[in-house]
Amino acid sequence: MQFYQGDIIKINDYKKQLFVVVSKNAFIRATGMFHVCPYIKDYPDGPVHIQAIGNHGTSGTVICEQIKAIDPSSRACSKTDYLSYKDIMNVSDTIQGIFEYD
Repeated sequence: MQFYQGDIIKINDYKKQLFVVVSKNAFIRATGMFHVCPYIKDYPDGPVHIQAIGNHGTSGTVICEQIKAIDPSSRACSKTDYLSYKDIMNVSDTIQGIFEYD
């Protein structure tokens, strides 16, 4: 299964938790891995917590400071929805802002 930036996924080890793929597509193709952030329903937004709604209606908040690397070949992952390009940009900008220099 192919995964792309902005996909909302389930990881079998985390039965009730959803995640958003935040890695660039070029990184995913080059490494076969990707980074995810938790996507939590009914969580308040904030400077690094971005509310986003999937194209099929999945709603939640992306917790941008909790980035995890995932190897989908060693974990059972499945897509449930995907974010709009606007929401992908908001999440990516927030993550990039965490690591910018002062």
